[in-house]
Amino acid sequence: MRRFLGLDWDAIAGIVAAVIALVMHFLHLIEEDVLLMIAVVLLALLFIRDLRRERSSERMEQSLTQAEAAITQIHTFLHPPDALLIGPQQLRAQSERFARQAQGDMVWFHVCLLMFKPQSLFDTLLRPAIDNPMVTSIQFVLDTSQQALWETEVVPKLNVCQGQAKVQEPCWRTITENVSLILADTAPNGTTECLLSFWGEPFMSQVTGRDIPRYIFHIQGHSELVVRFVELVRGYRLSV
Repeated sequence: MRRFLGLDWDAIAGIVAAVIALVMHFLHLIEEDVLLMIAVVLLALLFIRDLRRERSSERMEQSLTQAEAAITQIHTFLHPPDALLIGPQQLRAQSERFARQAQGDMVWFHVCLLMFKPQSLFDTLLRPAIDNPMVTSIQFVLDTSQQALWETEVVPKLNVCQGQAKVQEPCWRTITENVSLILADTAPNGTTECLLSFWGEPFMSQVTGRDIPRYIFHIQGHSELVVRFVELVRGYRLSV
């Protein structure tokens, strides 16, 4: 039915009329003058049809040009977000994805080690980075108050990981910041991105005495915040 409706009926009608006129002429039913008149009328109709189609094509081309200009203008004003908020339902999946896409040196700054107490959270949050062959080193920059937790909750779990050698001895510092973040270059672009959280409600919830991230921000590589956090971490790492 679509093919039937899509046929060029103007052209078909003209061809049929021309054939009928020729047959009637051969049968001596019409004179040459009438045949000539029919031919002129058919040519005029075809010419009018072409003009109508040309105008329609011009209007369509003009509409496409305007639409292209509008889309270009929209793209000019659209900017990718600097940060994406990740809620509780996507927290584990996004954290694991970030660890698996990381490459090069990875820095964990001012994280709460109690969140690694359950083996399941350790396997979801830290182990993917340890098992990731693209990650060459993992450096923790931690507050001195967590030294005991490092020895009791993290070291035993690290000892059973094949890639434990890439986890360096933590930098123990007195940290006054209320931010917790993970920095790493990410594939495939190799840009530095980070997962950012804040100590305290509503970003961290206390569960049986543990500060567990509830909301985190995925800071994109084009954001100026990344540079600020890299400087923040470098300042603590170089301090004595």
